[in-house]
Amino acid sequence: MKTPFQLSLCALALSAFYSPQTIAQENDSSAEADERIQVTGSRINRTDLEGASPVDVISRDEIEASGFSNLQQLLERNPAAGVGTFSTRGNSQDSTANGGAAVSLRGFGADATLVLVNGRRVNVSAFAEGVANSFVDINTIPVAAIERIDILKDGASAIYGSDAVAGVVNVILRDDYVGTEFNAGYGGTTGPSYDETTFSTVWGNGDSSGNTTVILDYFKNSSIMGYEMGRFGTANQAPYGGNDFRSSRGYPGNFILNGEVVIDPGCPAENAFGQTCVYDYGPWTMTIPESERVGALILANRELGNNVEGYLEIAAQHNSSMAGGAATPLDLDAGLYVPADHPNNPWGERVDINRYRTVDAGNRVWSIESDTLRLVAGLRGMVGMWDWDVAVQKARSRSLQTGDKSQGWVRTDLLQEEINAGRYNPFGGVTNPQSVIDAITTSLVRRGESHLTAVDGSITGEAFELAGRPVMMAAGFEYREEDVEDIPDDQFQRGLIFGTESVSASAERDQWAAYVEFLAPLTDDLELSVAARHDDYSDFGTTTNPQVKLRWNASDTLSFRASYGEGFRAPSLAQIGLGPSQVSQFFLDTYRCPEVDPSNPACAATDYTIVFGGNPNLEAETSESWNLGAVWQVNRDWDISADIWSITQDNKIDRNDFELVYQAECNNQNSTVCVRLDPLPGETLGPLSRLYNSYINISSQEANGIDFSTNYGMSLEDMGDLKFALDWSYMNKFEKNGIDYAGEYNYPEHRWVASANWTRGVLGATATLTYIGEFEDYQAPQAVEASEARMIDAQTLLDLQVRYDVSASMQLVFGGTNVLDEEPPFAIGDGDGDLYGYASSVHNPRGSFVYGKVSYKF
Repeated sequence: MKTPFQLSLCALALSAFYSPQTIAQENDSSAEADERIQVTGSRINRTDLEGASPVDVISRDEIEASGFSNLQQLLERNPAAGVGTFSTRGNSQDSTANGGAAVSLRGFGADATLVLVNGRRVNVSAFAEGVANSFVDINTIPVAAIERIDILKDGASAIYGSDAVAGVVNVILRDDYVGTEFNAGYGGTTGPSYDETTFSTVWGNGDSSGNTTVILDYFKNSSIMGYEMGRFGTANQAPYGGNDFRSSRGYPGNFILNGEVVIDPGCPAENAFGQTCVYDYGPWTMTIPESERVGALILANRELGNNVEGYLEIAAQHNSSMAGGAATPLDLDAGLYVPADHPNNPWGERVDINRYRTVDAGNRVWSIESDTLRLVAGLRGMVGMWDWDVAVQKARSRSLQTGDKSQGWVRTDLLQEEINAGRYNPFGGVTNPQSVIDAITTSLVRRGESHLTAVDGSITGEAFELAGRPVMMAAGFEYREEDVEDIPDDQFQRGLIFGTESVSASAERDQWAAYVEFLAPLTDDLELSVAARHDDYSDFGTTTNPQVKLRWNASDTLSFRASYGEGFRAPSLAQIGLGPSQVSQFFLDTYRCPEVDPSNPACAATDYTIVFGGNPNLEAETSESWNLGAVWQVNRDWDISADIWSITQDNKIDRNDFELVYQAECNNQNSTVCVRLDPLPGETLGPLSRLYNSYINISSQEANGIDFSTNYGMSLEDMGDLKFALDWSYMNKFEKNGIDYAGEYNYPEHRWVASANWTRGVLGATATLTYIGEFEDYQAPQAVEASEARMIDAQTLLDLQVRYDVSASMQLVFGGTNVLDEEPPFAIGDGDGDLYGYASSVHNPRGSFVYGKVSYKF
């Protein structure tokens, strides 16, 4: 803790203040209206910004100074973000949410972080991540449309309902804009060939009676393939101190001849592992896939008279992306064989294809198209001293995932026909004629769609007086209908496509909720807030969750805050409506390979198929959270805040641990849970075919830690103004199912971001340091507490940006992220998702990125 804390103190900082959206409150006794605002974490409109919950605010200026045109890249730098944050980075044919991105606070997962747009829920992605974890795809929110981002680092189910277990990310959109603004940008990496192109325009027109703002946004990036990544693009990490995870499904492959496993005689010596011919799929992974996004928003409001205002939000987004990986892997489960009379059969006897990969048919590639539409229409106004708001929302997310005959998708029945006819040669790693490849490949289509229909209403104002002080109240209701459908290609269901995960889901629900919140000043310096919310779901039942918060102003410069709340997360529609869905998991079949033996083909690295089914009896997850903090306004230019936080989540929905299922079932040849093929001669257990698993309320999570932030500004007189900012997070504990992962794989204890911002007239510059602390390399769960463990090094990234105002209308920006081109620190990896020498969910392998932007306003 000492070293990062000392480094942090050297980079004290001032985060930008923001100008939140205000609502004018009519005051009969004054010609000037009081301004009341709604701070994320509370439904009550109030006249001050400080609440009793910790909220990080990323302003528009900070977004632009970051240099990121991608919301996911911006949010993953936040110290409160953790494991479960994912993106299109590393998209593969085995991913279930290709093209999507999500944010996870405190490491509790994307499904425990509630994402709002302008304080309202948005519909979830049509494709769930990790088969059944629903999330809001933040790629559908154009960065150009964002005014600010509020990150509430506290449980908030009593305010917002389900999913707000670890916190809330509230994206506030730009509105009430007057004028026209054009922005264009281009950037690229200094290493592998990669670039990004951005363009946006904002137009607004209005007066005191109303406003219309129109925003158009365009983003495109190229791809980075594994073969461009050097040592980070190979599955054989043994030369660098890691493991060799090359696939046992090779090209050439191996076969079963008279009950014995035999290697293809044409296997190169460097790929021979006993009787297995291994294959390096790493170069064909998409480290960063190509993607393109186009979005449009219309935000309008208009006074309708009698203190009533109508408002409208229309958002449309089209995203396209790619995903892919190496050629189709096949094993004995595919039932393929080569007849004795095949013209290329070197043995002249029938052989079964045991491990093989159709490399000559090409690498598998998915094309993903996603469209989202969102409409919010509402009325708001005042009745006496009460603000009221009522709105209706309709939203749809539609995704289409396709693969055509040129994208490597092989059907086993068509392949067998070509082998039987002697036209396809599976021996020697040869390239078969294109006419034969055309005969064995197919086209695939996966369709997903989700819908949201919601109605909400609220009132907020002064309810009564307590000891002569006004007690504010907010109350409201919400009604929501949701459905989701994920339909895989029929060829998956018929067992004709191998080596790719397949998801099936269909479910719907309706839900209503009512909530109330009170804000009571107990004394001139002590403020109490209490809230409660009741939710009623059509599937799993009802839940009521309270929250209580205190804020004490000990002096004009020092205040303390405390909160306690209970929360819940309803089972996702994907979890309830999950149909037969297949995922791939790397592990060793230790019952057939009790000791690593190169001569035993069962000892080769293999990704096995696990089949999941839905569970309609799932119950809601429950949680408790508390926060204790203080804010010290040292002087006008310097403030400090610190918080101690804790979150406990019980009854968590998770997969059964496949290792436990394996240990219990896979030593039985006749198990219906662990299905094996027939044993080879002399064996008691046949090759593992598939493992059946399910989602249940099984696990628990508990985390606690410390957040610290400070802001400092100083004038350099003729040299301009300098502002510093620091946001530091320390995770003291992250316990899951009795094991503390803090400091273990993917859970660094320390993370911080520090920045310095200098302005002088038409010039400006920003320097940002991002620090990710060290953590232990992966070990099996039973060995997590081992005293000697390899450590993954800490990483510090430097971003720089320079701004020049050419005129009052035009600004030029030049900058770079990771300008020192720091590589991800080496990691042996977890043997499943991280196979390429770094921890992909923590470290970004993109390298140094340099960009330029121009902005013109008139």
